[in-house]
Amino acid sequence: MNIFQQFYKSFYSPKTIALFRFQGIGKTILYVFLLSLFSILPSVYFLSTAISTGIDTVRSIMKDELTPFSIHNGQLFTKTSVPITIDKENFTIFLDPTGTLTEEKIAGTDNGLALLKNKFVLIAGEKSETYPYSMFGDKKVSNQDLIQLLNTLNGLKVIIIPVLSIFIYLFTSASNFVQISILALFGLGLKNLSGRKINYRQLWRMAAYSLTLPTVFFTIMASIKTTVPASSLLNWLVAILVLYLSINEIPKPKKVE
Repeated sequence: MNIFQQFYKSFYSPKTIALFRFQGIGKTILYVFLLSLFSILPSVYFLSTAISTGIDTVRSIMKDELTPFSIHNGQLFTKTSVPITIDKENFTIFLDPTGTLTEEKIAGTDNGLALLKNKFVLIAGEKSETYPYSMFGDKKVSNQDLIQLLNTLNGLKVIIIPVLSIFIYLFTSASNFVQISILALFGLGLKNLSGRKINYRQLWRMAAYSLTLPTVFFTIMASIKTTVPASSLLNWLVAILVLYLSINEIPKPKKVE
C-alpha cells in the first residue's frame, strides 16, 4: 500500500490503522511530513495571496490615499482625530491614533494592515499577528519610510513567500511529531484499558495515522475560513478516539490456561 492509499484508508478505517503498527518507522515519518504538507496548504495560499496583493495595495494606499503619519516613542502620530478605514482590492487598512480601534473590532477582516495607537496588526486569511511599535526602538518611522520598505519588499517577495512557506512547514511538522509522541503516551493507557498487548513504538506509528481525520477536517475548515470552537480540544479528542478504536481492532492476547 503506497502512502496515498494509506492517507485514504486512515481517513475512515481504524482496522487499517491497526495494521500499520508493523510497518517501518521511515515510512511513518514520511507520512507525517506528507500530512504536515497537506495541512499547511490553506495557510500558505492565503499568506502568499496576502503578500502578493497586499504589498502593491498598501503601497498604493499609503502613497495616494492615506493621511501622512509617523511612529516614534512606541506610538502612532497623525493629524487625523478619528479612525480611518480604507478598503481596496480586498485589502483593508486601518489608521487609528486615538486608541478607539482594538484587535477585537477589526476581527473578521480577510486581509489587511491595522496601524493602531501602540501597535500594528497584520491580517492574512482572517488570522492576525500583532507587533508593538516599541520594536522600532528610538527610531522615528514615517509613512515615506514604509513606502520605501514596501518597494524593497516588492522585489523580494519571490524569496519571502517560499522562505515563509518553508518555515511554516517545518514548524507544523515539528508540532505534529510532538503531538504524535504525546498521543502515543495516551495510547499506553488506552491499550491497558482495552487489554491489548502493544508497545510504544507501535503506538507511535498508529498515532501518526490517527491524526489523519482531524487534520483533514481542520484543513477543510481553514480553506473555507471557518472557525471551529475549541478546535484544539476537538483535535485531541478526535485523534484519541481514532487511536482508541484502532487499538480495539488489535486481537486480544490469548489467555494461557
